[in-house]
Amino acid sequence: MTLALREMRRRPGRFAIATVILTLIAILLMFLGGLLDGLVASSTGAYRIQNGDLLVYSGNSRDALVRSRIEPAVRQQVESVPGVARVGGLGTAQLGGRVPGRGPRDLVPIVLFGYDLAPRGLPATPPPAGTVYADDSLRAKNVKVGTTMQLGPARSPVTILGFVSDSRYSGQGTVWGSLDTWRQVLNANRPDARVGPGVVQALVVQGDSRTSAGLAERIDRSTGGATASLTITQAIDALPGVSQQRTVFNQIIGVTVVIAIVVVALFFALLTVERTALYGVLKAIGASSRTLFVGVVLQAVVVALIASLIGIAAALVLDAVIPAGTIPFVATPARLASSAVVLVVAAVVGCAFSLRRVLRIDPAAAIGGTP
Repeated sequence: MTLALREMRRRPGRFAIATVILTLIAILLMFLGGLLDGLVASSTGAYRIQNGDLLVYSGNSRDALVRSRIEPAVRQQVESVPGVARVGGLGTAQLGGRVPGRGPRDLVPIVLFGYDLAPRGLPATPPPAGTVYADDSLRAKNVKVGTTMQLGPARSPVTILGFVSDSRYSGQGTVWGSLDTWRQVLNANRPDARVGPGVVQALVVQGDSRTSAGLAERIDRSTGGATASLTITQAIDALPGVSQQRTVFNQIIGVTVVIAIVVVALFFALLTVERTALYGVLKAIGASSRTLFVGVVLQAVVVALIASLIGIAAALVLDAVIPAGTIPFVATPARLASSAVVLVVAAVVGCAFSLRRVLRIDPAAAIGGTP
């Protein structure tokens, strides 16, 4: 191992090409991972901040918030189920928003949420009618505290009281107000989707920790199938496009890892051919094949770690310079660490293809110049 590190220190140019290529692969891996995390975060933030265990839709909604309607009688049935601690209504309306300072046709996509069980980061008591809290990604759209936005074709006014973080939905900025605000805006702008007093689109349910097991099934059974209850994770997975995004990006990441394995395999196979005579001498003076191969692995790990550190630095710089609300890129410690680990493992697997050649080196033939 000392010999392997000494070679890297004295002849760094020999490893420069592999380091550059792996660095580019590391940057690509971390960018793809950050883009995937950003896309998922921008689609699911409104669900992840919910302060509950279950989301309850109507039974015929096909697990879609926009198609769900919960009547007051059904809500009362849910509230009476053993194990239910608290229940809050939830409603949404996707509308175009007019922001002062922007052109009259330069609409900002907005999702208005009405709540009465406060999500994380929002006040326990919903704001007064006509006032809302905005997702902080809307700052990039010239939205500030005190801004009055006009929502939908009816230009329903809502005034921004403050901001909440990481609450986007379907890639759009959100604003959060009371259920009364939601009903007023929805009824004014979406006559086909009008709702009456007490009607909500979904229920956020907090369970009693002592009797929460099987709570979703008990709720749906008690309502006679009028509801479809999902955990927050299940509700996120049911959102359109989320599972498809994960599948596509994970496949691309997988292909990128395979490319890294091939690059390392080719590089160290060529390096092993160049070192055949050196390995023959080392074997002749007592070095084992295991010792030689450990040196090869160590060099591959060092190259991968250097590439990973540069990739992590590049990802952090990207995360810092990309304005909020533009490219959905998030550099999380978990993603950066997992990408670095994957790259190191790929390097080890790649250099493992050199093992057979190292094992087959015959000292006498190698010293004599016969490969």
